[in-house]
Amino acid sequence: MKRITFITLAFCSVFFASAQTFTVSPSAFNETDEITITLSNFDPSAEWGVTDVYLWAWYFDLDDNPTGDSPTNGQWTNSDESQKFTDNGNGTYSFTFIPTALYNTTGIGRIGFLAKADDGNDGQTGDNFAEVGLFQISLTSPTSETTVVNSGNDLTISATATINADFQLFVNGSTTAVDTQNTITSYNFNYNVTANASLELVATESGTSNQLSETFSVVVSPTVTEAAVPTGMKDGLNLDPSNPATATFVLYAPNKEFIHLKGNFNGNDWTRDNTYLLNKDSTQDRFWITLTNLPDDTDILYQYEIDASITVADPYSTLILSEFNDGFIDNTTFPNLPSYPTGKTNDAVSWFKTGESEYIWQTTNFQRPEITDLVIYELLIRDFDALHSFDAVKARLDYLEDLGINAIELMPVSEFDGNNSWGYNPSFHMALDKYYGTPTAFKQFIDECHSRGIAVILDVVYNHATGQNPYYRMWNDCNGCYNGQATSENPIFNINDPNTSFSFFNDIDHESTATEAYIDRLNEYWLTEYNIDGFRFDFTKGFTNTIGDGGSFDQSRIDILTRMNTAIQAVDADAYVILEHFAPNDEETQLVNDGMMIWGNIHFSYNNATMGFGGSDFEGVSYLTRGWTTPSLVGYMESHDEERLMYNNIQSGNSLGSYNIRDLSTALDRVEMAGAFYFTVPGPKLIWQFGELGYDFSINRCENGTIDNNCRTNPKPIRWDYLNETDRTDVYDIYAKLISLKLNEKIFKTDNFTLETSVDTRKSIHLTDDTATGDEIKHVTIIGNFRTTTLTIDPAFQETGTWYDLLSDTGESITVTDVNAPISLEPGEFKVYGNQQRNLSTQDFIKGNSFNAYPNPAKTAFSIDETVQKVFIYNITGSLAKKFEGSFAPGTNFEIGELARGLYLVQIENEKGIATTKLSLN
Repeated sequence: MKRITFITLAFCSVFFASAQTFTVSPSAFNETDEITITLSNFDPSAEWGVTDVYLWAWYFDLDDNPTGDSPTNGQWTNSDESQKFTDNGNGTYSFTFIPTALYNTTGIGRIGFLAKADDGNDGQTGDNFAEVGLFQISLTSPTSETTVVNSGNDLTISATATINADFQLFVNGSTTAVDTQNTITSYNFNYNVTANASLELVATESGTSNQLSETFSVVVSPTVTEAAVPTGMKDGLNLDPSNPATATFVLYAPNKEFIHLKGNFNGNDWTRDNTYLLNKDSTQDRFWITLTNLPDDTDILYQYEIDASITVADPYSTLILSEFNDGFIDNTTFPNLPSYPTGKTNDAVSWFKTGESEYIWQTTNFQRPEITDLVIYELLIRDFDALHSFDAVKARLDYLEDLGINAIELMPVSEFDGNNSWGYNPSFHMALDKYYGTPTAFKQFIDECHSRGIAVILDVVYNHATGQNPYYRMWNDCNGCYNGQATSENPIFNINDPNTSFSFFNDIDHESTATEAYIDRLNEYWLTEYNIDGFRFDFTKGFTNTIGDGGSFDQSRIDILTRMNTAIQAVDADAYVILEHFAPNDEETQLVNDGMMIWGNIHFSYNNATMGFGGSDFEGVSYLTRGWTTPSLVGYMESHDEERLMYNNIQSGNSLGSYNIRDLSTALDRVEMAGAFYFTVPGPKLIWQFGELGYDFSINRCENGTIDNNCRTNPKPIRWDYLNETDRTDVYDIYAKLISLKLNEKIFKTDNFTLETSVDTRKSIHLTDDTATGDEIKHVTIIGNFRTTTLTIDPAFQETGTWYDLLSDTGESITVTDVNAPISLEPGEFKVYGNQQRNLSTQDFIKGNSFNAYPNPAKTAFSIDETVQKVFIYNITGSLAKKFEGSFAPGTNFEIGELARGLYLVQIENEKGIATTKLSLN
C-alpha cells in the first residue's frame, strides 16, 4: 500500500515570493504518458531579475523513496538548456515531457520538481510533487494534517478518486474499519469525535489490489485555564534564581487557542499531554506554564506545540539544537553538545541546562573608548582562524592588541541557517550560534578583550529572518513551513517586503508594537548577558514599511531607530549604536544628533587612489563634509562587503615605466599610503580583517580558486603566513604607528582639520590643535603622491621651524623656512609631519616580557615584581609620561592616577639591564 503525503502538492504549491501555481495536465498519468507542467501567476523578471525559467526535476521509486535526478538538470548554477520552460506569452510557462524519457528510467512512483533561474542562486520556487499512476486519490476534507474539534462534534472526511475505488476508514491503527464504502469515486463520512485520534483513509482500486492512503489526525479541543502571567516573567524561559528546579515558560501567541509544552522533561518524552497544557493570559496574548522538580545539572530540551498543528522552538531561545547542523560541530568547539532527539520531533529544539553557575566577570572596570578614538577591527570568525571559535580569536588577541585596535566588531554570531555562513541569514536572533563555541567561551573572549582595553561590538540582523524563525512559522500561509508568506495575523513579520528592491528572506515589521518589544528584548539580552559594548545594526534602511527602495528621506524610519536607541540607552547609556544605513544625509544627520553612529563607505575613492586612477577624492571620510558636529561617521576603506583593496591593486593597478602598482611590494606600499590618509582623519575608523597585512584574495573567490559573484560568502583562505613576509608586516607596522598616534595624540581629536584630496595625484591633510601646550603636537601635515611618477607638492605647513617625520624610527626631521617650499615625492611616497617629535618604534611594543607589572590593567597605581632603580613610563607614541628613580623594592606602588587611560610602555632598569612591558591604564 502506498501512502500519499498528506498535503498533496501535485496541483499547486506555496512559494517564497509570490502566488505562483503549478498545474500538471493530465492530472492523473502513467510514467509513459506525456504530461505538461504549467507555471502560472509568475513574472521571473520582477521576481528574480531574469527572463528564462528552467525545470529542476527529481523522482521517487514505487515506495516513494527518493531515487535520483533528471540527468539533464545541468548544474544548480547553470541549468541545461534542454529543460528550459516555454514562455507562453500570457504570464504562464510550460514544459512537456514523458517521465520515463526525462528521467531515463522506469518504476517511477512520484516526481518532484521546481522552477528556477538558470543560476539557482538568483531564484527558485518551492518543491512540488505529483504522484504517478492513473489511479489517484485526493483528500478534500480535512484540509489540515491535524484538525481540532470540540468533543462530541463531527469531523467531515471527504475524498475523490480518479477511478472507482473501495474506501475504508481506520482509527488509531486498528485493523477493523469504522466505515467502508465500495465502488465509488467520491467518499464522504462524518466521524464523531470523542477523543484524540489518528485516522487513515485507504482506497483500493476496484477489482485490483492497488492501494493508496491518506493519514491525518483529530484532536479534542482542551479546556485552557485563564490565568495572568506571573509578575516579573518575560517572554521565553524564566529560570528561578532561588530554585534551579523551577522554570516558567512564556510564549507570545495572539490568535492561538491552546499550546502544549513538549520535551525531555519530567517524563513527557515529546508527547502532547494536557499535564503540560499552557495557561492562557488573554489580556496579554500570552501562554505560560511553570515546571517544577526539574533535575539538577541536566540538559532540558523543549518545544511548543501550537493548536496541535505547528511545533516551534522558543523564539527567545538562547541555544538551539538542529537536526541538520549539529553533526558538523566538533567537540573542541562545543564540548558535550546534547544529541538531537531524532525520531521524537523535528525542527529546531530549545535547549538550556539546569543548575549552571553564573559566569563571574573578571574585568569589571572596563571603560569604553570614546567614539572619536574607536579603531574597530571587523572580523568573520570563520575566516579569521581555522578553528573558527571564540577561543581561537581570543588566542589571537596579542596580535590585535599590538596592532593597537580598541574594538572588535564580530560579524553575526546569533543562530543562523547552516554553519557555513556570513550570518546575515538569522533564524533565532537571541541564540548564540554553536558553530563558534559555547556561551562561556564567548564571555571569556569578551572578558579578555575588556582586560586589554578592547570593546566588543556585535553585528546584528533585525531587518529579516529565515523561515526557521518561530514567529514567522507561527503565522504563515503554509502551516508552519519554512517558505510561503507571513499572514495578516503575524504580529512580527510583514506579508510582503515594502522595500521591493531589497528583499531578504522574511521582512520584519518594525512599525509593530510586538516587534518593538521583541527588538528591545534582544538588545537588552546581548548587553546584559554577554556584557557587550554595542551593536552594528545591519541594513537599517529596511527598518520601515514605507514603500520604495529606502533611498528617500523617511521620517518613520528615523522614529523607529530613535525609539530603539532610546530603549538601548535605558539599558546601557554608553552602548555604541552603529547603523548600516546609506540613506539621505539629512536623515542620517538626525540619527547622528540622537547619538548614533553611521557607517561610511569610502571604499571606491580610496581604492582608486591606491590603484593610481581618477575618482579618488576620499574627502567623504571626514564627518565635517556631512555637516555634522560630532565625529559619528565610521568611515572605512574596506569592510566585509567590499572588494579587497589589494586584490584590485594587483589585478587593475596603474603603471608607468618601471613603476607598476600590480607588483606586490608596490601595491602594499600604496596601502600604507592610504592608511596615512585614513587613520589620521578624526573620527572612528574600521579595518576589515587582514587588511593590515594587505589581504589580496577576492571577495568573490570560490573555494576552488575561481572568481564568481556567487561565491561572495564562501570561505576564504586564512593567511597567517603573511606574517612571514616583510612587505606585509611593514603595512602592519605602519598601521600600528598610525593607530597609536591617533589614540595617544589629542590633535587627532581636533575639529580643526582640512582634507585637500580632490586632486587625483597629490593629496594632503592638515590638522591643528588650538589647545596644545608644552610638548603636545599642535600641527600635523600629511602629504602623499598618488600618481605613478615623481611630483612636487606644496606642503602648506602651518608654521616654519622643525617638523618631524612621525613615522620615522630614527627621528628624521626637516627645517622649514618657507611653508610653501615644494617637496619632491616619489610615486607612492608619503609623509606624516608633526611639529613635535614622536619616534618610539612599534617594534618596542612586541618584545617579550622579562618582568611583571601588576595589576594590569591598572587604575591609579601599579607594582613591579623585581627590584628596580629606574622606571620610565611612555605613552604608545614614545612620549615620556612619567619617571621614577631611586631604589625600589619588589611590590613598590608607582602612582600614575594622573595619567590618561590608555596603553603605556613601562621600561625598567636594574642590575639585569633594561626591559620593557605593556601596561593598560583604565
